[in-house]
Amino acid sequence: MKIGLITPEYPHPKVSYAAGIATSIKNLAVTLVKKEVDVTVFVYHQKENAVFLDEGVEIHLIASKSFKYFTWYRYRMLIQNYVNAVVKGKNIDILEAPDWTGITALMRFTVPLVIRFHGSDAYFCKLDGRRQKFKNFIFEKKALKMATAYIAPTTYAGVETQKIFGLDKNKIKTIHYGLQLEHFVNESPEVYNRNTILYIGTIIRKKGVLELAQIFNKVIEGNPETKLILIGGDAPDIRTGKESTYALMEELFSKKAKQQSNYLGKVPYSEVQKYMKDAHICTFPSFAETLGMVTIESMALQKPVVNTSIGWAQELIDDGENGYLVHPSEIGLYAERILSLLKDEKTCSEIGKAAREKVETTFNIETNAEQNIAYYNSIIK
Repeated sequence: MKIGLITPEYPHPKVSYAAGIATSIKNLAVTLVKKEVDVTVFVYHQKENAVFLDEGVEIHLIASKSFKYFTWYRYRMLIQNYVNAVVKGKNIDILEAPDWTGITALMRFTVPLVIRFHGSDAYFCKLDGRRQKFKNFIFEKKALKMATAYIAPTTYAGVETQKIFGLDKNKIKTIHYGLQLEHFVNESPEVYNRNTILYIGTIIRKKGVLELAQIFNKVIEGNPETKLILIGGDAPDIRTGKESTYALMEELFSKKAKQQSNYLGKVPYSEVQKYMKDAHICTFPSFAETLGMVTIESMALQKPVVNTSIGWAQELIDDGENGYLVHPSEIGLYAERILSLLKDEKTCSEIGKAAREKVETTFNIETNAEQNIAYYNSIIK
């Protein structure tokens, strides 16, 4: 089988940007190659054109380009023509693309196209309670309606996306993102920095960071030794127009909480695991995800996680067994869950072990890659 993956991001030094989507795509691509699948990745909106191999995956960078007229359309046609040429030259069987902003709208490919619900703008706007730009909705709906089939990382993401765009639910298959578990091993889970809470993700309203600031204020009241470490790029705030969401967090922190917090900004992906292992607790109070890679990465490293209770998270964590689920708006209860873990090493250890077991049974990329291959085959045939 030969597969082409279209994406705006991929984890490689030559690629302009990489986040959660990139991690999930690479995990799948590399594992498919190990299973003797030929994988070609097309990364658009790049600084230059280039073709190279990375861990057996053939990467094609497609440079951004401006045109005198209708750049939005003509650049799409450039991507379409480039991809179709490679599809023909390599005899690629099937293509996959993300739903975000409907990049494949108006494109015509010579092989079936699967769209994976990494999270459309419409999906995130709905969860975040924001109005979406009409243009984005039209592009996303057009792209989705033109696809042959769909993959959802959680059933929740699939159902919500199906309702937003009126898709045929029989064409949606739930296949979780997965981890290369051999790369997520914590040989000393009992060794960590006590009273340290870790958040990883963009500093943006939809991730629940403003609620996290208020939660941390209450945690500090109950345990003045607690420290909060935040990793991730700062983002502008759409509602207030402020350039920095972290600045809004700082306004919410109590004096003590501000002193005990440490915002590190972006950290190379290769270094993130160290911070996870050093953390006492990991927390992700998000309002909008399709799955949340950092949650399952933390669980794989046997970290007790306090997560949001919204839809998708219920497919990651069994509340009270391998982590905790609390709605981000329940500031007091969220803080109580964190405080209870900070003072109970035995429970932390038990939840950490159970979290690892959950990831091994549900988010193992070896198993999930086989599910992807079977689904691709069902579409090709």
